[in-house]
Amino acid sequence: MNEQRLQAYYQLIQNLLDCPSGEEPEILAANTELLDADFVQVVGLAAEHFAQQGEENRANWLRNLATYLTTPETHPITKADIETYSPFILEVLRATAESNGNPQVIYLLLAANTDKLNRIFAELLRRWATNTLAEAEQDTATSIANVIGNFSNLIQQFPLGSKANNMEIAITGYEIIQSIYNRPAFPEKWATIQNNLATAYSDRILGNRGENLEKAIAAYSAALEVYTR
Repeated sequence: MNEQRLQAYYQLIQNLLDCPSGEEPEILAANTELLDADFVQVVGLAAEHFAQQGEENRANWLRNLATYLTTPETHPITKADIETYSPFILEVLRATAESNGNPQVIYLLLAANTDKLNRIFAELLRRWATNTLAEAEQDTATSIANVIGNFSNLIQQFPLGSKANNMEIAITGYEIIQSIYNRPAFPEKWATIQNNLATAYSDRILGNRGENLEKAIAAYSAALEVYTR
């Protein structure tokens, strides 16, 4: 991370520590572009610093913040969620297909719906794709998988909304399509997916950092079995 971004992390941490109780969610929501894996690491280092200074209250608060930022939501998906998210997911995939993955088109649509880019979107995308691909003919399945792959590439780089949620959606998309673009039939496409999945896991915010890195290394290694020298 560069010095400018590091200072931005420190400033955000200071703002969170100094703000009146209850305003933390609003501050986090206004700084989602900074809530990445590096920020979580800096929060952990700051917590240890305060612990060494004997400021256990601040240290514990920062540890809780790091846990909050790396723990997925666990609320159940409701019928209302399905009615709200399913049409949006289909709209996003249709726009991706019709625009051939044009970022200007897709990002405009996503920017107007950042509140829907969360773990519910990821889970319902997984359910819809799994059911649809299982019943589709091979040509149709590969076409749908290509659209989901293009969208996953776009959401992984989308600068707005929650970086943690965007990465979860991208990972979900890559995991879905690797069963269609399997190694025996599509070795180069499969290797590209493994590479993209590895990058997503290395940048993942949610979950255990060590486990994410192990998954990233495994996916990079798998890609190199195809991308030989």
